[in-house]
Amino acid sequence: MLNPTRSALFDHYLGISRLLAGQLDFNSIIQAVAVEIGHIIPHDHLDVCIKMIDGKYHIAYESGLETAWSQHPPALLSGSPIRSLLSGEVDHLLSGDACTDPRFHFDGAFSSPIIALSLHSRLHVPLRVQGDIIGALSCSSHRLDHYTMEDVENARSIADLLAPYFFALRAADQAKRSAVVETEARAREEGLRLGALKLTEALEAERQRIGMDLHDQTLADLTRLARRLERLTHLPDVPGETLEPVFRSLQHCMHDLRQIIEEAKPSVLQLFGVTEAIENHLERSVRETGGQVCCQVVDDSCTSLESLDQTVATALFRIVQEAINNAVRHGQPSEIVVNLQKVGSGLWVIVNDDGVGIGHPQEQVGHGIDNMRTRARLIGARFEIGCRPDGSGTQVKLWLPLGHPRQQPTGRT
Repeated sequence: MLNPTRSALFDHYLGISRLLAGQLDFNSIIQAVAVEIGHIIPHDHLDVCIKMIDGKYHIAYESGLETAWSQHPPALLSGSPIRSLLSGEVDHLLSGDACTDPRFHFDGAFSSPIIALSLHSRLHVPLRVQGDIIGALSCSSHRLDHYTMEDVENARSIADLLAPYFFALRAADQAKRSAVVETEARAREEGLRLGALKLTEALEAERQRIGMDLHDQTLADLTRLARRLERLTHLPDVPGETLEPVFRSLQHCMHDLRQIIEEAKPSVLQLFGVTEAIENHLERSVRETGGQVCCQVVDDSCTSLESLDQTVATALFRIVQEAINNAVRHGQPSEIVVNLQKVGSGLWVIVNDDGVGIGHPQEQVGHGIDNMRTRARLIGARFEIGCRPDGSGTQVKLWLPLGHPRQQPTGRT
């Protein structure tokens, strides 16, 4: 076999460098440089296999004869006929008859194209970048004993030219794949969020319908029953001490039912808006404690709440409602303050109480906190719960983007 002179080799190496410029994918590079490589290392088949970023899979790109290697999706590195080279166990592979060479044929090896196309002579050198093997350059010939160590050295020089381009393409391809996966994941997440939001809207509508039904039917029936009991207690032949406890119990039940109806159908929210609904609920919740808790709503929202979609407004109210309920029922506070604050392109909603505190928020398990987190996620808000900045009490914070959801400044506490 005649090898080109040093001058001719240099010209071919320059030709490869020129042909690499401007190529944007693996196949284009292989097709562009195959002829120049053929002047240096004559071949019937040329391929480059590239290891995937995860190091477990590889994919082949070829010129000349087409084989099953390039027609399959990324394959496991463990099944490659040249796995010893790709793993760094050897620094090259040279065979005079690869059809019978046991190094290429082992249990699980994808070596059938070697025999199918009679690729007798084969040489393989690694593609290295910064000491790491990113793939391999392979040349094959139908002739037996076609390649020598001089061809191996020439192949190494070619591999040094190709490796940086393939490394850059692999990085770009991986970035593109990651971007596609991330975009698809975000689309799926947004689809699920919108679907869940629609479901929440339907549940909220059903909740309000049940509230109205309870008010118009059940509460009305109980009211009529209470009046009848009250009249019975005044009859001379009916012992009042027997009916009086029943009458009081019925009144307690009606009081509880009215609270359930009010929470299920927040008429103040629908008629007057979020701020008034929060003030109403806070005052009513505190009043039920006997007036022992000071309460305040500080509204610096600059009318931002007025432009909220009804679904978002309802979810926002429900979160604050739950935070207030938790404070009153479990926190034993002397003060509850709700801050509504417009900051930049978003709205901070902060509920502070000076009660016993929540401990470790990550350890808190309960439907109330889970519901607040879920409602916040559905309207694209960020939810936080923990101690106040001074380490006492509890603070519930909600950041609701109004224009640019990625901007999340620090709100006043």
